[in-house]
Amino acid sequence: MLIQGGKKMQEWMIAMLVISVLLILRDMAKTIFSEMKKSAATLAYEQHPQKEKMQRYAESFQKLANSFYGMPYRKDYLSSTEIDEMIQEVQEGLCKRCHFNQVCWKQNSVQSYQRIYSLLRIMEEDDEEKFRKAKADLTGVCISQGKLVQELQRIMDRERQNLIWNNKLLENRVAVAEQLGEMAELMKVLSRDLFDMVEADVQFREEFARRLKKRHIQVRNVWYLEQPDGKLRYYAELRAKGKGCVPAGEAAAVLSKMCQTRMTPKESGKTLINREFSVLGFAEEVNFKMLYGAVKITKDKETISGDNYTCTTEDNGQFFMCLSDGMGSGLEACQESESIVDTLEQLVEAGFTGETAARMVNSVLNLKTKNGRFSTVDISMVDLYSGMCHFLKAGAATTFIKRDHWVEAISSTSLALGLVQQADFESSTKKLYEGDFLIMVTDGVLDALPEGQAEEIMKEIILQTNASAAQELGRGILERVLTYSGYCATDDMTVLAAGLWRN
Repeated sequence: MLIQGGKKMQEWMIAMLVISVLLILRDMAKTIFSEMKKSAATLAYEQHPQKEKMQRYAESFQKLANSFYGMPYRKDYLSSTEIDEMIQEVQEGLCKRCHFNQVCWKQNSVQSYQRIYSLLRIMEEDDEEKFRKAKADLTGVCISQGKLVQELQRIMDRERQNLIWNNKLLENRVAVAEQLGEMAELMKVLSRDLFDMVEADVQFREEFARRLKKRHIQVRNVWYLEQPDGKLRYYAELRAKGKGCVPAGEAAAVLSKMCQTRMTPKESGKTLINREFSVLGFAEEVNFKMLYGAVKITKDKETISGDNYTCTTEDNGQFFMCLSDGMGSGLEACQESESIVDTLEQLVEAGFTGETAARMVNSVLNLKTKNGRFSTVDISMVDLYSGMCHFLKAGAATTFIKRDHWVEAISSTSLALGLVQQADFESSTKKLYEGDFLIMVTDGVLDALPEGQAEEIMKEIILQTNASAAQELGRGILERVLTYSGYCATDDMTVLAAGLWRN
């Protein structure tokens, strides 16, 4: 029954996520294919019926999340009621068939209850010395002492297993609540982005159309959306006049002059304007860019590395770096870490925060049937507007920041994803400046250095490696590390380096 209950919980979690995604997609489709093709000038966006509907969805998901948070927390010990039920089970089973049942449970019921209650609590504590003494004390009282202790041990083992399963199911509610809560926030953001979009005034649209006409671009509609940080995003329905295509940067250049700030086409959007009308997005250009490089070698006698990484720039101006080290080495470790990296990247692109995305991945890893599979996760997210970097680590090796002749270490003692039910993250935030380098490594790199001195030696290696490009820096670091292990890789080794430069 417990196993079935666990499966039902897993299926319920998956079903809820699927439903939430379908709801979002449905409302996106309705809006994009219906409202965006209409004039938005007369719409009252705050009272838009679709926006109100999505907000109700969001409130419903948040209410579900809150209900999970209100459930009982894990238990480490059995309750008095549960102990009473165990005693009653023994009394109505083994003891009822005993010839001395009347003596124990009629004439001396209080003493019998207290003896068995104490014995069960001692079994629960798993104190061997107390257990031997309690059994000895029972010898002169119960003629079936051996059978009684054996039956109590059987019941205790069963209840312990029940406690483990109940705790696992109770702990799963945290992952479910976080997913539902984050989904509610995403739906609020989505309703804002879709329905708070305002059509540009006539004067702006006419001026934009006049300037684009000189570049052989025709405009049909123009909208803008103000972000929470005050930055503006523009969306324009454009097509190229003539036979050829026009780079989206042409429209961005016109928009930049009109807005008196640098505008650029969205990272995930179209880069060319063709002869068919299509909606293109434009955002304020970031102040920085990240140039990265990765160097890796596999463990000796292995052909596939268990390390995987990704680096990508999101539409919101965040540069996302993720490095994952799968347990062990070879194909299975590679598949595990690759799956984690891909899933994290997709979740972050969808709008989830790095920490929530990692918690969702951790809940999936714990629900898998594989035994003991886990992977480290090392995330660095750099705001390309401000240069602020947020670090998130789960079992990951130390990350290093190189600035001129100074190196800082960002360490972690948290456990890897999939190793514990509730993921334990360590996070920190640092300000990066132009010319700074981020160096992320897997355990195999630091393990190749002398024990107890790995971080300090790595700092020296980074300082001694003179390179102006991230790829060169990573290669130089790995080459120096290998000198400490006799150029023998006892584990997969990966160095991921990225430099921050003014855009």
